[in-house]
Amino acid sequence: MTLRFTHAFIFDLDGVITDTATQHLQAWHNLALEIGVPFDPQMGEKLKGLSRMDSLELLLAGSKRHFDDRIKQQFADRKNAAYVQSLARMSAADLLPGALDALQAVRAGGWGLALASASKNAMTVLDRLGIAHLFHHVVDAARIARGKPDPETFLAAAQALDVFPTRCIGIEDAVAGVQSIRSAGMFAVGIGSAEVLGAADLVLPDLTALQPEALLRRLP
Repeated sequence: MTLRFTHAFIFDLDGVITDTATQHLQAWHNLALEIGVPFDPQMGEKLKGLSRMDSLELLLAGSKRHFDDRIKQQFADRKNAAYVQSLARMSAADLLPGALDALQAVRAGGWGLALASASKNAMTVLDRLGIAHLFHHVVDAARIARGKPDPETFLAAAQALDVFPTRCIGIEDAVAGVQSIRSAGMFAVGIGSAEVLGAADLVLPDLTALQPEALLRRLP
């Protein structure tokens, strides 16, 4: 295999580069109210890193009612329409602390830069944030068969960049995402709480603390 880059950094989107968790959670909450299923106050943490359909299954697990696949798809579409509508108000002001500097530092270093997101709306979000041009490749839920914690999302990003997984650093804020990175054979950086993301190789509070060159020195 001819490597295009010597190393690569593969970022998750929600909770790492920007925080659309509030919009997602509100859309799921509204759907739960509409269809009359209970909504767990802890649902926000449980939904992190899950695909749309996996999130829906988690939501419906609290109901005694049975919904067939056609109805489930309608629910998922309804939730997504509400979420996409909320994205119209996003801008570069919604980038999380350190996000832009971290992405620019990776590009300046000449390393591969990819996005590995569980969202089918990833490109829309990147466009609204004004950072789509920084990524060499984007893998979203529409391009894969198995979502996180399966490693497919991160492996697909590494393959697209022609970089071996062992030379990749994955950055995630969700337990499922960290599991995905580790299963892919990559170095896992967790963004958030060490108590929650203890399985990561390194946990940082946010991207302001991310130093690409220092991280690369930690690879085998």
